[in-house]
Amino acid sequence: MTDNLGFLPVNADECRERGWDRPDFVYVTGDAYVDHPSFGVSIISRVLESAGYKIAILSQPDYRSCEDFKRFGKPRLGFLVTSGNIDSMVAHYTVSKKKRSYDYYSPGGKMGRRPDRALIVYSNRIREAYGDIPIILGGLEASLRRFAHYDYWDDKVRRSVLVDSRADLLTYGMGENILLRVAELLDRGIPIKKIRDVRGTVYLTDRDDKIHFEYETGYDYNELKTNKLAYAKAFALQYRNQDSVYGKAITEYYDSKMLVQNPPMPPLEREELDRVYALPYTREWHPMYDKEGGVPGLAEVKFSITHNRGCFGGCNFCALAFHQGRSVRSRSIESVVEEAKIITSFPDFKGYIHDIGGPTANFRYPACDKQLKDGVCALRKCLAPKPCKNLKVDHSEYLKLIEEVEKLPKVKKVFIRSGIRFDYLVYDDDDSFFKKLVKDNVSGQLKVAPEHCCDGVLKYMGKPEIAVYNKFKDKFFQITKSMGKEQYLVPYLMSSHPGSRLSDAVELALYLKRSNYLPEQVQDFYPTPGTASTVMYYTGLDPFTLKSVYVATDYNEKRMQRALLQWNRKENEEFVRTALIKCGRTELIGNSPECLVRAPVTNRTSSYKGQKRVDRAVKKNGFKNKKDKRKKSDTHIKK
Repeated sequence: MTDNLGFLPVNADECRERGWDRPDFVYVTGDAYVDHPSFGVSIISRVLESAGYKIAILSQPDYRSCEDFKRFGKPRLGFLVTSGNIDSMVAHYTVSKKKRSYDYYSPGGKMGRRPDRALIVYSNRIREAYGDIPIILGGLEASLRRFAHYDYWDDKVRRSVLVDSRADLLTYGMGENILLRVAELLDRGIPIKKIRDVRGTVYLTDRDDKIHFEYETGYDYNELKTNKLAYAKAFALQYRNQDSVYGKAITEYYDSKMLVQNPPMPPLEREELDRVYALPYTREWHPMYDKEGGVPGLAEVKFSITHNRGCFGGCNFCALAFHQGRSVRSRSIESVVEEAKIITSFPDFKGYIHDIGGPTANFRYPACDKQLKDGVCALRKCLAPKPCKNLKVDHSEYLKLIEEVEKLPKVKKVFIRSGIRFDYLVYDDDDSFFKKLVKDNVSGQLKVAPEHCCDGVLKYMGKPEIAVYNKFKDKFFQITKSMGKEQYLVPYLMSSHPGSRLSDAVELALYLKRSNYLPEQVQDFYPTPGTASTVMYYTGLDPFTLKSVYVATDYNEKRMQRALLQWNRKENEEFVRTALIKCGRTELIGNSPECLVRAPVTNRTSSYKGQKRVDRAVKKNGFKNKKDKRKKSDTHIKK
């Protein structure tokens, strides 16, 4: 007997120890197996297990042949397939398309444990092994690639991943109720090719087949891959049907075939979420990874708690709208407290809950009462650029939740580290939560996301005007000072987002200088599937207005925009000078306090004849610098 019975089986021997002749489902994942509710595989597998299904986990299989996919034999009902917690291409490549050197979701952080385009590779290996067996795709990569989508790495519009993978069904969004329904139908003997009426699923069928739900006719892939206007319109069609209350089915066409996305599955309500998070997770990585040092991704979440789902923030560069959706739901206080009790029982618990958060930490309910009955407004945002008049701002329950967790005997501190929406906080006339946050729940630094300072750029980001962030910033430091504390804001900043010109990057650099902000890291805009910003990047159009948007696609300009955000660094001097000259802002080159960069050592009194030398250096050392790691943004900013 093994000592892994707290986990689901990872090999045939463990299935036999449970008395199984074969599993009902084999769950294939590109991540290492971590049985924690921050990992989608763990949630779905435990939900199916609680319903009586036998689930085996095939984590990071050897994809070079189909042999490893035969590890458990042929499952009774089929294969579930996911690339893991994030898109496999994002996991492997930086925004500059360079190979990453570290994988947080693989044992020891080692790269190479999953393939590029994992859903396609895994599905093809399963077909090699078992032929016509049900294959169901799920997870973030499936959600965001369910339609024809612009692929940054190929620089073209790729087909739906369902088409390219040859899988039978794709689930999008949060999959608990979707997969319970699909499993029930398969268990009753319904062929997967006949499962056509489950919300939250996508399937491929003949063009003349009947569609179960009311639907809107989409576009043909042959048009989408060449016509950027059609592509932008297709995205807007998908976006406005993303709500479970009023969303319709959508079609997309591939030669003689028709892709059908059924309407979204309604979000889990509070009682359902409570049941999901009460399931018997071990909250550890599988012991088979101990010899490699475990799985790094667990460290960030082991002592953290997710209390909500969904986000009505509506940032255009965020994939949440296409995955979890914009309708917020949350767990009960009692459910969160029970999870905190489990965490405090761990031998390595030191008294600190690292986070009680979610997609946006300070959301607990839908943005307004109207959303419960009528759904989220199709093409309007709740917070940006101005807050909706129907917005309900209330932090009282979140405050109570934190206070209840703090009462537990072994808890010394509760921190809030992920995703405070600063504008929502500012709009609250009651300062009770703000003061409590500053007093007790900031670990010296609070992460927030202003992203930029130019209102024109912020509009395309779907963010509030910079005046809102300034108000928040001033209030944060005012409260901090009144309490005798020294604490910092850690703003996320983004360069080269659609709508951002080089001149806007100069304004952001000046804003940072005036604010005495010295970013340690910044993030170039990363065009990932399933976001409005990626549509802007590819088409040059705002999908919601179809108006033209400026896009920085030239690598030299993108490098200069990024350098301007770190104007104070010596290695960025030549990039900043070049950018300022291109923008006609040479008054910012010099030794006076208002300047961003000093004049070059030579030719300071000339009309800048050293520009050719600067351009040569930029080309040689900037745009082909192999040492430039371009780390993910975690900007440290001081007041």
